[in-house]
Amino acid sequence: MSARSARDAEVVATLCAHFRAVTPVDERERESIEEFLAVVPQLEEPFHEHADTRHVTASALVVGRRGVVLHLHKRLGLWLQPGGHIDVGELPADAALRESEEELGLAVVHPPDGPLLIHLDVHPGPRGHRHFDVRYLVLAGDDDPQPGVDESPHARWFTPDEAYDIADAGVRGGLTVALRTYVRYRE
Repeated sequence: MSARSARDAEVVATLCAHFRAVTPVDERERESIEEFLAVVPQLEEPFHEHADTRHVTASALVVGRRGVVLHLHKRLGLWLQPGGHIDVGELPADAALRESEEELGLAVVHPPDGPLLIHLDVHPGPRGHRHFDVRYLVLAGDDDPQPGVDESPHARWFTPDEAYDIADAGVRGGLTVALRTYVRYRE
């Protein structure tokens, strides 16, 4: 087994242990966890977007004193959390930060006690792919989003109620956990 595949196996084992131990926030997450546990350990390269039509992605529920930051996905036309594919050699938690910074143009950090995996959603991706999206709580200051040139220009802070009203159904469970968890980190 190569060093990369040994590392992938270790990350998958850690993710599976986490999801076996959590109580799902809703039925959608319960179904996502069941599918993740059945499929992802069987994938040869679970973090590589071109190795299989099924792969792990990473995203961030970005919260701060102003609420929650979402962006209008330019292809899907849905208000979503930032996230995407995991680069070769990158850990899911690092991908969540990178995607947030790229898509929102915000300085973001993991909570002071380290990356906090808070949600899982399995959903269809483009070109017949299936995304196993692991979601992290990510903290931001008060700055307005400044998405990059190649990113969706529509990103902004929402109050919790606004976020629930506008977000895609697959995001709502993650919002529930993010906002409930964020109270521990408020200043």
